[in-house]
Amino acid sequence: MKVLLINGSPHKEGCTFTALSEIKDQLEKEGIDSEIFWIGNKPVRGCIACGKCGELEKCAFDDDVANEIIDKILESDGLIIGSPVYYAGPNGALCAILDRVFYSASSKFSFKPGASVVSCRRGGSTASFDRLNKYFTISNMPLVASKYWNMVHGNSPEEVKQDLEGLHTMRTLARNMAWLLKSIEGKDLPEQEEKVFTNFIR
Repeated sequence: MKVLLINGSPHKEGCTFTALSEIKDQLEKEGIDSEIFWIGNKPVRGCIACGKCGELEKCAFDDDVANEIIDKILESDGLIIGSPVYYAGPNGALCAILDRVFYSASSKFSFKPGASVVSCRRGGSTASFDRLNKYFTISNMPLVASKYWNMVHGNSPEEVKQDLEGLHTMRTLARNMAWLLKSIEGKDLPEQEEKVFTNFIR
């Protein structure tokens, strides 16, 4: 089994990476393979609602990491998304990518356990955490919890390493992810009804 950990920070090995690394190390102790994938710091596109993904089953724009992330999620059994906190929200580049990833391919992500992790200096963590979790809860993906909200505090990797409660939360999240993956392995998935779309004006 494998868990994909997405590093949604513009810094490859900063605070978000430090939190995800704590999770990765614990996952490996639980016998779960994992990969930290960095979104990079190059310009990315936002969704333009062109609808082409309905035909292509991937994003029409193929000049950034969005479609690569789709492939990696499909190859994984679980997903953890990490982000720094900017103005009480996740990194805008990460959200631009995730909007396209989930809009074009989330129907294929059903029943893959998901979790989010945020890193902040001081505040805005719970709003960011809530924003990221919405990608899972709208996509039929079981949400993996920990003993506290999945956040670490610090202005540098060294400070994050001093956040003992935050690191404990990361390790607990990893153990819970491993437990859920092992619990559902080989189990039949729930029967699904065809999705119904309604608009409020008709």
